[in-house]
Amino acid sequence: GVWRQTRALLFKNCLIKCRTKKSSVQEVLFPLFFLFWLILMSMMHPHRKYGEVANTNLGTLDTSMLVNFVIGYTPPTPMAREIMKKVAFDNFEDGIITEEYLSEEELQEASAFKPSNFVGVVFNDALSYQLRFPDTVAMSSIYMESR
Repeated sequence: GVWRQTRALLFKNCLIKCRTKKSSVQEVLFPLFFLFWLILMSMMHPHRKYGEVANTNLGTLDTSMLVNFVIGYTPPTPMAREIMKKVAFDNFEDGIITEEYLSEEELQEASAFKPSNFVGVVFNDALSYQLRFPDTVAMSSIYMESR
């Protein structure tokens, strides 16, 4: 029955492995070689571990950088208006210019005309949002080495 067929199949596979020793050895050694290669590569480029940063007072914000700074947001809901009012006036003495747009397309068009001093905020709901920066903003170099 089933046991006799399984035993015959195992015996056949053993005979094939014994007769084709070169390919059998390759089946075992190639994965080990690639595993060794991966371990070697990970040892050559170790992960950097950064320690904790203590809570420190960073001082006052230099508001001279924020002169004529514009924050556009969409959609213009009452909650978004309230949040943007707090951003504009509670944190800065002079206030930041906030503009509301009816759609995300209008926000993108406005950012094309004011690329140097414009940041867009798209509210997904009352608790989440996405920031839209112009293409001229320099990207952070913090994670460049890990790429």
